[in-house]
Amino acid sequence: MAAAAAATTTSTAARLSGDGRRITGPRRRVLRAMTAAKRPFTVEELCAELPDVGRATVFRTVRLLVDTEVLCRVVIEDGTVRYQLSDGEHHHHLVCSCCGSLQDFVDPAMDRLIEANAEGRQFALAGHAIELYGVCASCQAPRHTD
Repeated sequence: MAAAAAATTTSTAARLSGDGRRITGPRRRVLRAMTAAKRPFTVEELCAELPDVGRATVFRTVRLLVDTEVLCRVVIEDGTVRYQLSDGEHHHHLVCSCCGSLQDFVDPAMDRLIEANAEGRQFALAGHAIELYGVCASCQAPRHTD
C-alpha cells in the first residue's frame, strides 16, 4: 500500500513537472497526504494533517490538481466537497449516504445524451459532473449481531 502511494505521488509529481509546474517540498507533502488518504477527503482535513504546510499552499495545490484532473471534486449530499484521486478519465460518482463511500461509474450513453441536450439548446457545454446518492451494497447488507 505504501509503495502504491509512493508511486502515485512520484507519477503525479512527474506529470506536473512535465507540465512546467514546480514541485516544492510542501507541495510534495500535500501529494503524499492525498495519496495516503483511505477515503475521500476535505481540504480542511488535509490542512489539519499538515499543520506545518501553509493553508494557502494546500488550497492552491488542491486547485491545481483538480484543474489537471489528478483529483476529482465530489459534492456530497449534505453539500460538503470532498476530493479523491482520479485517473483523469471522465466519470461520475455513486455516493453512499450511510458510510460516505464513493464509487466511480462511466456511462458514455448518458454523456452523449447530456451533450445532445446542451447542443439542442445551443448551449456551449464546458463540462458536467453527476453524483448519485443512495446506499451502497455493504450498508444495505443485513448486519448480524451474535
